[in-house]
Amino acid sequence: MMLLDPALGALLLVLILRDVFHTLFHPAGQGRLSHLVLSGTWRVARWIGGPTRLAELAGPLGMVAVVSIWSSGVVFGGALVYLPYIDGFMYSTGLSPTARADFLDALYLSLTTTSTLGFGDVVPTEGWLRVVTPLQALVGFSLLTAAVTWVLQVYPALNRRRTLALRLTTLEQASLREALPRADSAMPALLLSELAGQVAQMRVDLTQYAETYYFRSQDSRTSLPAALPYALDLVTAGRSGHACRRTPRVGPPRTGAGGPDRPSGPRVAEDHG
Repeated sequence: MMLLDPALGALLLVLILRDVFHTLFHPAGQGRLSHLVLSGTWRVARWIGGPTRLAELAGPLGMVAVVSIWSSGVVFGGALVYLPYIDGFMYSTGLSPTARADFLDALYLSLTTTSTLGFGDVVPTEGWLRVVTPLQALVGFSLLTAAVTWVLQVYPALNRRRTLALRLTTLEQASLREALPRADSAMPALLLSELAGQVAQMRVDLTQYAETYYFRSQDSRTSLPAALPYALDLVTAGRSGHACRRTPRVGPPRTGAGGPDRPSGPRVAEDHG
């Protein structure tokens, strides 16, 4: 038991840090724990509220739940590491020795260290504990920074997605699909090229920030799944207009220099000779 608790605590810390790395820093990955929490929150929100505002909040609530589980894992893992060595800490004179509880003391120490509060009422005395405790404070500060970075990464991707959906909705309201085949040859190509770039950016965002999948928009004008089929309609209209412009014009056959109804010069000379 002396070594089991620290081993379990260290394993829990490694699993949490691995999930943080894969969720925030891996270019095309997502941590398994965060994926389970986000998908579970989304399913619960849909089961409770259906297609209502609660489902729209599933994404933000899922992110809060993920950060809470990360923080709780770091605190609980640190408490398991400290638990067998709680006697290696020195307590301030204001604390009553009879009110001590080993696990609560370890949990309190881990919580204050992770949150970088450091009240100073419990101080490590053994050498390796004096190294581990600041390291846990560094992990706690890094976790706070990572959570803020996560929010700053996700919401710009959501704004790009909603901007594309609103643009497609506006083009549909302007009946661009009907006017596209008759437009100038350069305009459809430029428009479709720009839309293709924005759709490709959305594909990258969904790969790199997979948690944005769980953010749902109740407004159909800013919902990309509702507006994206119109992009396919624009592509179809652009292709049909391009095919019509490439079709060669077939005119009446010319029989001579004078046109189809006039004979050529020598024949005219024979008729009047």
